[in-house]
Amino acid sequence: MATGRYAFTPKILGRKIYATSQGSSRIFKAIGSGVLEHTTTTLKENQRLDHISGRVYGSSDLWWVIAAASGIGWGLQVPPGTIIKIPTNINDVFSLLR
Repeated sequence: MATGRYAFTPKILGRKIYATSQGSSRIFKAIGSGVLEHTTTTLKENQRLDHISGRVYGSSDLWWVIAAASGIGWGLQVPPGTIIKIPTNINDVFSLLR
């Protein structure tokens, strides 16, 4: 089962788990600093982040990872020509967020 973007939201009882916005920031910074390996591509007409994540990660639910890595706040309305960054290994992303 895919891990959704809310899987890392804060939990009661004081567990230290990162929220989505914190996770997005961590992913973006890790891409910029070279901690997370990634590929870069230019979004084409009719391409969507959920379709790309489905092809790359096997789940369209992981579109938020690509949005976070690319510094995109709202992944459903990304115009063609936008350069996106796709983390190479989804397990590295999850490790970063834990």
